[in-house]
Amino acid sequence: MSEQITAQGLQELRAELARLEGEGRRQIAARIQAARELGDLSENAEYHVAKEDQAHLETRIARLAERLRNAVVADADTSGDRVGFGATVHVVDVATGREAAYTIVGATEAEPSTGRISAGSPVARALIGHARGDVVTVETPGGKRKLRVERLGG
Repeated sequence: MSEQITAQGLQELRAELARLEGEGRRQIAARIQAARELGDLSENAEYHVAKEDQAHLETRIARLAERLRNAVVADADTSGDRVGFGATVHVVDVATGREAAYTIVGATEAEPSTGRISAGSPVARALIGHARGDVVTVETPGGKRKLRVERLGG
């Protein structure tokens, strides 16, 4: 099952995987070795915690590797005419005047707290295909919101 991702998202995914496979594994191995030197493993809490952390690390590595295998870099639509995948869009809530900026990314690279929203999110789905000046209606858990596209780009 392929997963859309931006070129930047792919680069970040590769960097995280490399960091965990290198530095992450070395740190866990050092912790396990240090815990082994403390003696009896059956009653060694440090050893058991380190082994559990190792299992979590290996699970994370496997998941990242799977995401990397399934990643399909989608061309960012940064033409500036219409909102699309990879674009940064600046909007204003028509009712409140509150401004926001969103970058539309793949689901696994979404970080709403930093303005990176999934292309499958209600806000992104409503905005995609629209141009500067368009007003879109977004269905949110708190009710309908009207957002006006102010501009595209960083």
